Amino acid sequence: MKEDYQLVLEIENTVQEDLISNIKPELVSWLRIELKNSLIQLNTVITEKVKGRIIYTDSEKYDELVKENPSLRLLKKKFNLDFGH
Repeated sequence: MKEDYQLVLEIENTVQEDLISNIKPELVSWLRIELKNSLIQLNTVITEKVKGRIIYTDSEKYDELVKENPSLRLLKKKFNLDFGH
């Protein structure tokens, strides 16, 4: 929420923007009634999400999981687990 009762809705792409624009009048009307404020405005801002690389192989998946939980490395070693590499 910004000054002067400006609500900013962050969206990811123009498809979402089109969907929002279809319901925007009804949504703004509902917000004004529910919040008892006739000055409310709704604006959309497209924000780009930084996408990581896509993980395909079992070893890539394992490496990502180890980043989150290093104990998995010990578990793999202890039980002599292998992903076929």
